[in-house]
Amino acid sequence: MAREFQRGHKAKISDLTAGTDLYVGVQIAAPGLTFDISCFGLDAHEQLSDDRYFIFFNQPKSPEESIQLLGAQSGDTESFRVTLDRIPAAIQKLSFTATLDGSGQMSQIGPGYIRIVAGGEEVVRYAFTGSEFTTERAVMLGDFYLKDVWRFAAVGQGFDGGLDALLKNFGGEVAEEEAPPAAPAAAPGFAPPAQAAAPPAFGAPPAAPAPQPAPSFGAPSAPAPPPAAQQPMHAAPTIAAPLAPQTPHAPQAPSPYGQPQQPQFGQVPGQGAPPAAPFGQQAPAPFGQPAPAPYGQPPVGMPPGAPQGVPQGVPATGAGLQAALQPYKETATGQRWTPQNQQLMRVDLTMGGAGVLARQGSMVMYQGKVDFGYKSAGFVGRAVGNATGQEMQLMRCTGRGQVFLAEEGSHLHPIELQGDAICVSAESVLAFDESLQYEVRRVEGHGIPGGALFTMQFQGTGTVIVKTHGTPVVLPVTPTTFADCNAVVAWSAASQVIVSSQVRLRRNAYPGHSGETVNLQFRGAPGNFIVVQPYEV
Repeated sequence: MAREFQRGHKAKISDLTAGTDLYVGVQIAAPGLTFDISCFGLDAHEQLSDDRYFIFFNQPKSPEESIQLLGAQSGDTESFRVTLDRIPAAIQKLSFTATLDGSGQMSQIGPGYIRIVAGGEEVVRYAFTGSEFTTERAVMLGDFYLKDVWRFAAVGQGFDGGLDALLKNFGGEVAEEEAPPAAPAAAPGFAPPAQAAAPPAFGAPPAAPAPQPAPSFGAPSAPAPPPAAQQPMHAAPTIAAPLAPQTPHAPQAPSPYGQPQQPQFGQVPGQGAPPAAPFGQQAPAPFGQPAPAPYGQPPVGMPPGAPQGVPQGVPATGAGLQAALQPYKETATGQRWTPQNQQLMRVDLTMGGAGVLARQGSMVMYQGKVDFGYKSAGFVGRAVGNATGQEMQLMRCTGRGQVFLAEEGSHLHPIELQGDAICVSAESVLAFDESLQYEVRRVEGHGIPGGALFTMQFQGTGTVIVKTHGTPVVLPVTPTTFADCNAVVAWSAASQVIVSSQVRLRRNAYPGHSGETVNLQFRGAPGNFIVVQPYEV
């Protein structure tokens, strides 16, 4: 049974548990407030002498991984893993703290706690409430400290100055940061009202047209409004010829008899004057110079239709770096999920409220203040994932900002669910809203090559991002719909899926075998669909 600590209580870790691999959970919350929960690794003078032992959302573990940030789980706002026998001798104290991100005071918080779990059993808990604080904006919740042996103390000491005062207390300082961008005002709702038809608008933008028997997968997003006209970088026209007319050269007087004549400009010495052109024809060009173009035709080497006097290679939309980069600018539609192109997806965490679960390593860029935490599947989840082949290594994205996601150039398609469900292979999922429920679902039959006997089912209200190799095709489910199990990406959850084999086993030994031995048969009422990619996994 867990021991209940009050502020100031202390105990040896060995009196609480014999283990040294500990789980530390912190629960703290208040309406409208955001908290940053961190761990400071301090030296014998209680100073942060090594910045690598400041564990927070941007530095989730120490060099030797004796202190690790695990993220929110099991009802805890934040959690840590502490391995006491791996902490270096220079670190004598671990201080677990909570600071307010933005305005507010610690007196506004509800009931919270810091607890220690060892071997799956909670061994100690220090509970606190906002009545224990007044105007503090940062608080030290509990400490692990080394005094001949490791001990734990319930602290509950606050600082009015927030993170600045907390860092100064530990001998550090806060780097100057720019002011965060203002939150967009009057953002449109995350999801449109529910449609009457069962299938979702697969891959279509949020403002979907009238429901159809099969969703329009991969439909392009609504075109962005044309950019405002920009002032050209060079207002003056390009000068192709002198403004003042040139006077023709006067004919050169002949040289005295017996003396060589001086060559004209562009003429090789010793060479006679070029012969005059016949009437109505153009005179030949001087030696070493290109021939002039006939009247009314562009010069030689210039493409037809090119404007005269304009340098070649200039974009048709205008000159300059801005014009060259205009087609690749960020697309912001005011929605939570916005495709930037076929391979890049943008999610705005300031909309929708809930966090986003994404495949680990899929973040390519982010803006604003975003926390990336490890999303643990738990022991049961890992066991099921390993047994079914549907394990997903996920990270949790929270905060206020925009995250850009991609993976190996795969085509990305947002699927918005309005209380309905869809089945997708875990290998084809890039990210999804944390509000969605997901579970492993078994496919009926005697087995599929590669062990893909199971799939993931997503249900609820939110968006799941599906990745494909190339542009997929969506087909309505009919009584005679079959698909290669290695090419199918997703299907409506109401469809019945069974494993079908149309090739006899003894024919597999013959050289003329087609190779298509096992496929999936889909059955269901009108409105069900399957999604197939032009690629076999």
